Amino acid sequence: MVTQKIGKNLLRKCAICLGAIFGLVLGMICGPTLAATHKPDSSSDVPVHMVVTVKARHGGQVPAVAADDVKVYQRDKRDTVTSWLPLQGNRAGLQLFILIDETSRDSVSLQFKSIEKFIEDQPDTTAIGIGYMRNGTVDAVQDFTKDHSLAEKALRLPLGASVGYTSPYLSLSELMKKWPETEDRREILMITSGIDPLGGGFSNDPYNNPYLQAAFDRAQRGGFIVYSIYMPGAGVRSRGQFRTQLEQSGLDLLAHKTGGQTYYLGFGTPVDFTPYLEDVSYCLKHQYELTFLAKGAKKPALEPVQVKTEMPNMGLITAEDGYVKTGT
Repeated sequence: MVTQKIGKNLLRKCAICLGAIFGLVLGMICGPTLAATHKPDSSSDVPVHMVVTVKARHGGQVPAVAADDVKVYQRDKRDTVTSWLPLQGNRAGLQLFILIDETSRDSVSLQFKSIEKFIEDQPDTTAIGIGYMRNGTVDAVQDFTKDHSLAEKALRLPLGASVGYTSPYLSLSELMKKWPETEDRREILMITSGIDPLGGGFSNDPYNNPYLQAAFDRAQRGGFIVYSIYMPGAGVRSRGQFRTQLEQSGLDLLAHKTGGQTYYLGFGTPVDFTPYLEDVSYCLKHQYELTFLAKGAKKPALEPVQVKTEMPNMGLITAEDGYVKTGT
């Protein structure tokens, strides 16, 4: 009898110990899961607004994209999408500035008919401005106008190498700095060689160019989208494949950071701007305004943002960083 009681007590103790161990292990497994799904205090969340371009891969048609099809991640944490509005109809307002490098070769005039056709094709809701980059500034030959014929008439031959090469990114920053606040989209089409002897040095290194960095920082903070078409500069013989590639890489970086596109045909003068301009028009017609909630920072800052969709054959293009303001 004593032996049986001792055996039962041992079994009971073993069962209790095993139960305790099982509970501890279960707590270790479930604890992180519960913490990961815990929602933070929404009082510190702030709305972030971005323009997203929807493009079908492989040349397919663009279907309607719903808010439920869009996912936003901020440093691998999924944020809540609060608004996803197509920029059409009464929300189709757009200010588009065409910015031509004053040092471009005069052969750019052969593309004026394509540029004029591009301007004509824009809807009445688009205000267009025309300007020329020179000495780190912009000669605005036509302020924003919805009379597209005025914008077409403003096109002229660039002055060429006589004005001297400075930094196209300084001119771009100057344009954005003076751009008035508006509820409309703000987008820019640059036609330039990307040559920047000030910030890029002899090799035109875009990865160590403070003027390029300042330009895409200002663009992301102000919600500007920048497209560019590579056009060789006047009075400059072949700069070699390496330096030309770096010049184009600077334009690529700018487009990637701001949610735009870059267009070029090898290292030479493009034969025809038409397919590039048609793609820009395509992008402008398929844009949405995205609003999501992000964790407010101690001070306004640019935060890495990824916007994704699981819809097949669809791509979402937006700025690399979102401008997150302070929380309450």
